Amino acid sequence: MDTARYTTTALLLHWLMALLLVGLFAVGLYMVDLPLSPQKLKIYSWHKWAGVTAFLLVLARLAWRLGHPPPALPPAMPPWQKTVAHGMHHLLYLLMIAIPISGWLMSSAKGFQTVYFGVLPLPDLLANGLALLVLAHIGAALKHHLLDRDDVLSRMLPFLSSHR
Repeated sequence: MDTARYTTTALLLHWLMALLLVGLFAVGLYMVDLPLSPQKLKIYSWHKWAGVTAFLLVLARLAWRLGHPPPALPPAMPPWQKTVAHGMHHLLYLLMIAIPISGWLMSSAKGFQTVYFGVLPLPDLLANGLALLVLAHIGAALKHHLLDRDDVLSRMLPFLSSHR
């Protein structure tokens, strides 16, 4: 395998994401100023479907990249440019994850459920996300108290002694 090139899968995922992101950005700019109408709601739905697809693709890209590291940058490239290139890639991935999640959060907050391709309803991210975090928090506190037998839980509960 030529280690100086990206894999075919990496190239495919890259260019699919590039096209999808450009399309999402263009549609997003177009749709915001449309008057409320069935057409606007349809475009919003399409935009949300494409956003969910972009989110799934970026997760696929990250999963692929874990097992298939990218080729090294050119040896002659100055170290500061390598640092900037790596930083920009991290920022791109961060935004490709954060923006779809923020759209999902916004839809959830406004009471508009995201239904992927009009078929698969996605849970409201805010309420369900909070519920999952609360359950994880309780589970972690109980794990500390019952398994680790440390004072993490007793520091927060006044009726538990911190000395065991």
